[in-house]
Amino acid sequence: MAKRVFLIVLDSMGIGEMPDAAMFGDAGSNTLRAIRRHPRFSCPTLAELGLFHIEGVGGEVGVPRASYARMREASRGKDTTIGHWEIAGIVSEQPLPTYPNGFPPEVIAEFEHLTGRAVLCNRPYSGTEVIKDFGEEHCRTGALIVYTSADSVFQIAAHEDVVPVDELYRYCTLARKMLVGKHGVGRVIARPFAGKYPFVRTPRRHDYSLIPPGQTLPALLQENGLQSISVGKIYDIFAGVGFDESHPTVSNADGMAKTVEIAKRDFTGLCFTNLVDFDMLYGHRNDVEGYAAAMSVFDAWLKEFLPLLREEDLLIITADHGCDPSTPSTDHSREYTPMLAFGAHIRSGVDLGTRSSFADIGATVADFLEVDFSEIAGSSFYRELMKN
Repeated sequence: MAKRVFLIVLDSMGIGEMPDAAMFGDAGSNTLRAIRRHPRFSCPTLAELGLFHIEGVGGEVGVPRASYARMREASRGKDTTIGHWEIAGIVSEQPLPTYPNGFPPEVIAEFEHLTGRAVLCNRPYSGTEVIKDFGEEHCRTGALIVYTSADSVFQIAAHEDVVPVDELYRYCTLARKMLVGKHGVGRVIARPFAGKYPFVRTPRRHDYSLIPPGQTLPALLQENGLQSISVGKIYDIFAGVGFDESHPTVSNADGMAKTVEIAKRDFTGLCFTNLVDFDMLYGHRNDVEGYAAAMSVFDAWLKEFLPLLREEDLLIITADHGCDPSTPSTDHSREYTPMLAFGAHIRSGVDLGTRSSFADIGATVADFLEVDFSEIAGSSFYRELMKN
């Protein structure tokens, strides 16, 4: 019987500050704690699986149906790229470059030369606020809005009527080729917007990531003749390396629907899903209510998804970092993440404690799929989960 893994990343759903959180400006951050206090938070399915049994979370409910762990990030960072790379087997010893004061003049000058357009902003900014503050000037002049955040990102915003989306994508490709070496940011991101003031961002965002610097779980599976399927921005995060299929999404609902369709198919390998709304729409916008409600929607979906799993399937639910919506910061937070492992052949109620790296997930998936995982970081916990 074909073995399938569904690895679902709840983007930014951290479960409490890591010991070094203060070094990242994140002392006291706890994304799950912030949202579970809200009356719109209702996650009985996650509770049944064991979310509240995880070390440091608290609030145990009954006997968990899944096994569980608290995941520690071994990499030096707290952004999307590093988090996903580590889940897939790469531990980043050095953080990707960030630009709290904007990009150096020589970087901007080179980008202006390559595109033939001037640059506006060039400093850390909220993605929704930057188009409010610079959108009209961009429409008048055609200058590109370039901004960053606490993450290692070079973001380019442009109105679709001023800069056609394909042209914006071309500018991002030029930036990606330019931003290497010491300025090798994790992602270049196209941020198209539309309408009249106040402008709105469109769903045609596109991420241009660095090529992973080592072997990853998706590539390892592909090399061994198994399928790697991306849902959401996973494909972009890995620069497409190792994936047979890519299913872009415009929302959590879209991502969940596409995951369901894939679950109805026959394949052997990995379906790797990222649900980005938690981070993009709620964490970064300090929207506790929206985050709590979105988690409740996911939980209701999960209840309907579990019966679709076949006897040999493995479901793992985790996150890539935190983004506490209750703190003054609008940026990611350095937090532990949850891990829930569920399947008919998986023991329930196994407490795996606190793992030393997100990479243990990738090693476990490879182990489950009977692939040698010595080329990637991480220690498998699959043998601890197997039923006799």
